[in-house]
Amino acid sequence: MDTIQAIKQRRAINFFEPGKTITDAKLGELLGLANLAPSSFDLQPWKVIAVRDPERKKTLRTCAMNQQKVEEATAVLIIIADPDAVEENKDRVLESWLSLGYMKPETRASYSGMIDSLYGAKDSVTRKVFASKNAALYAMTLMIAAKGLGLETHPMDGFDEACIKKEFNIPENKLVIMLIAVGDLKSGVTLLPRAFRREIDEFVSHETYSKK
Repeated sequence: MDTIQAIKQRRAINFFEPGKTITDAKLGELLGLANLAPSSFDLQPWKVIAVRDPERKKTLRTCAMNQQKVEEATAVLIIIADPDAVEENKDRVLESWLSLGYMKPETRASYSGMIDSLYGAKDSVTRKVFASKNAALYAMTLMIAAKGLGLETHPMDGFDEACIKKEFNIPENKLVIMLIAVGDLKSGVTLLPRAFRREIDEFVSHETYSKK
């Protein structure tokens, strides 16, 4: 499936075929494709917990407003924004840039300082926003990639973050930005037409902000 088809045909599916499995290879392919998503300074501030075990999905369901699709989906991915990615990944990113010719050795220190200045202290709001918006880029790329691989998805915002952190051993300073259910559309289910979308001229202005 080409990219335009995947974008047009991707839907948030509420009903998944239960009992389906996904191989490690296919799940790895999906996660790897999503890892090509862009990120600020290539810092990739995301982590993912793939939940496939039936008992673990049952636990996750209790943290996600008892939504049935959490158990029925083949896998549920916990998408985590990681503010610590600056410290964890900065040196590797700069080494890669240096080896590939994106920068010269004498500019490394200035790039390093720029990164530290731009994203602020580890516990700052700026750092949390940086991690969240980039993890969201990963999540959207994953959903498009899933459609390209013949899988359906549903991004979920209805959950108790504290519960998920407790049950899945997620450090307090990480942010659970969404869950993504992945699987196949349930047999016999016909999707209704895509719901309301605004016209482009309702939200796009040119050259300066315009109140619509």
